[in-house]
Amino acid sequence: MRVFARKILREFWNHYSDSEGALKAWFSETEIAQWKSPADIKRKYPHASILAHNRVVFNIKGNSYRLVVKINYDYAQVFIRFVGTHAEYDKIDATTI
Repeated sequence: MRVFARKILREFWNHYSDSEGALKAWFSETEIAQWKSPADIKRKYPHASILAHNRVVFNIKGNSYRLVVKINYDYAQVFIRFVGTHAEYDKIDATTI
């Protein structure tokens, strides 16, 4: 998969340094993934939440943080839409962000 907007992750882990390892691991795993459907994601990440409009919410660092992505399965593209704390996540609409 091609991941867009890695800068968002870098900026986040610069502020929340304890998230760096987990976000880098997610990024590396996602780059080599070949997701064709939400079912492929659930096999690797059973706790990921599949939302409408091709959005997926990943729990990062033992559910300390949330990562929302939009996926274009046909073109193998992952767009980072949000990364934040649970309190920040609660303030957004993950299906439209």
